Amino acid sequence: MKTKAVQQPDLAIKSRPPDVEGRSKRLWLLGDGTCVVELIPSLRSFTHDRDEMFQETGRQRLDFYELAAGRLARVGVRTAYRGRLDAITYVADYVPAPPFEVIVKNVATGSTTRKYPGLFAEGHRFVPPVVKYDFRIDPEDQPIAEDYLRACGVPVDRFHDVALRCNEVLRDWLSPLDLWDFCLVVASAADGSAVIISEVSPDCMRLRDEAGRALDKDLFRQGATEEELVTRWEVLLGHVREG
Repeated sequence: MKTKAVQQPDLAIKSRPPDVEGRSKRLWLLGDGTCVVELIPSLRSFTHDRDEMFQETGRQRLDFYELAAGRLARVGVRTAYRGRLDAITYVADYVPAPPFEVIVKNVATGSTTRKYPGLFAEGHRFVPPVVKYDFRIDPEDQPIAEDYLRACGVPVDRFHDVALRCNEVLRDWLSPLDLWDFCLVVASAADGSAVIISEVSPDCMRLRDEAGRALDKDLFRQGATEEELVTRWEVLLGHVREG
């Protein structure tokens, strides 16, 4: 896949109210099918009742995403990412986000063992990986059956394939780190192709080092301080920069 041409918009656009704002990012539409995205350094865990701002994590998320998007592009997996503008801002294709996300599970943990107690033991390895979908709704996302998505016109098989290809790329790239699971927001572009429109970062995955220690948002869930989490994420970034 060829590198996308990057438009260099004036960052003064951020002086006006964003066109779209969520918990983790702000978007300014450019009118040409692209947008400016600014990351908000927020971390939130519904199950652990924690919602805070850790300032350096916005830059760390984009550092990771920039590298991950390049890796995915090499094998033809399309992301919305076009190019970086500053420490926490980038240009992306604008594709409206659907109200669901795609989750790939290599290991049974988190919602799998919490919502389905006794079905799989904590740490069970899924071979092949499990792909599931959650309907995004406050205060907690809820599982949604694939047939509901098909009834809404979602190309589930295509999204499933993109999620698994992304999993293969990330597991190979991050090895010997152990990718337990991750979530994506996948949408259909105007040409019908599937595009990953969410960032790929430690904020949306579970990842363990060779000693079994967390390198992801589980640190936040486990009560880590801002300094502790930022330090661990820098360790992760050092690994992927060498990969």
